Amino acid sequence: MTPVRKTSFLRREGRWLLGGFLLFLLSSFGQTFFVSLFADDVRDRHGLTHGAYGTLYMVATLLGAVALTRTGHLVDRHPARRVVLVSAPLLALGAVAMAWSADLFMLFGALVLLRLFGQGMMTHTAFTLLGRWFTRQRGRAVSLAALGLNTGEAALPALAVALAGAAGWQSVWWASGTLVVVAGVAVAALFRTERTPHAADGSPDPAAPAATGWTRSEVVRDRCFYPLLLTTAAPALIGNTVFFHQAHLAETRDWSLGVLASAFPLYAVLTVLCGVAGGFLLDRFTGLVLLPFFLLPLGGGLLLLGTVTAPWSAFAFMALYGVTNGLSLSLFGTVWPEVYGTRHLGAVRSLVVAVLVFASALGPGVGGLLLDAGVGQPVQLVALGGYCLMVSVLVVPVTRRLRARTSAVPHREGVPSR
Repeated sequence: MTPVRKTSFLRREGRWLLGGFLLFLLSSFGQTFFVSLFADDVRDRHGLTHGAYGTLYMVATLLGAVALTRTGHLVDRHPARRVVLVSAPLLALGAVAMAWSADLFMLFGALVLLRLFGQGMMTHTAFTLLGRWFTRQRGRAVSLAALGLNTGEAALPALAVALAGAAGWQSVWWASGTLVVVAGVAVAALFRTERTPHAADGSPDPAAPAATGWTRSEVVRDRCFYPLLLTTAAPALIGNTVFFHQAHLAETRDWSLGVLASAFPLYAVLTVLCGVAGGFLLDRFTGLVLLPFFLLPLGGGLLLLGTVTAPWSAFAFMALYGVTNGLSLSLFGTVWPEVYGTRHLGAVRSLVVAVLVFASALGPGVGGLLLDAGVGQPVQLVALGGYCLMVSVLVVPVTRRLRARTSAVPHREGVPSR
């Protein structure tokens, strides 16, 4: 037998990792941290209150989540290149519509496109492809590709603010649309051929349930599915709630916007470090082992931000959130194929992503309505911190059951182990 020549993981898998990186980067244009940068400009242009704009954003996101449950399975049925060539132009159209949004109807349509094809399809496609293409080194692959989102979080807000100051906030969306089209073509070129699982990993991993695959209807009947959702949805719910109303938080505490903006690099650095470290930890210990612990830093950060008014609390929160966010990106890419296999991963993940998108919509919308009703952000932040601690405790027996289930019962194709 001819010996297999060993090459570095990055060199061997560079094409697919770069494609995943770009997909995550492009999702930034539909993520709340980017869209919320222009919240005040949009509200002023259309005469909207915090609650009204938050509700519009929530409804647009929910509509995108529902649409994702109907379209997410396409990643299972069509080549990655084709999926990207459809998703990228529609995301670019959403960006252009934001620049044009002369009335509420167009604004709503722009938000739907940004949320569905940005936060929704771009991340869903990246996670699904990486989960299907890799087994032994799935955690490492996801953590490295997810650096695209970290790059977007670290660089795009500052670039957008600078461009908006020089040429107006609409110019940012024109530039975003152009960048999405160019990068989408590049990703399609990278994905001109599909990666064959195990081709560079040696022999297939006998412990991986890749050959099996729970259908979506089987997953929704699994009692363990819902505690996993409550846990994995927390970062989307909480991050969007805090970031969407960050300008209001700064105003009520007499902070300049520079305080929060200057904390983003710290958040980004810790997200990157913990994301890469988490990828290696996941490959060694599995996602089910780490799942009960990843929300604890975020819970502590929320309690600090909700009770301490000094500016340093913003930096402490962003640092602790960076730890959780870094771990969550890798966890989100590994837990679902680990538990439910890869045969129907796109369909299963589309349901999961839809729930996360719903959570990301619920936070800004409900948070805005609570602000209008006089419920301040400190109370909301403390409540969200308590949620993190509560679900971390509740998911412990669930992960124990799942670990026992996946290790004690052999998987057969198309037959989920119960």
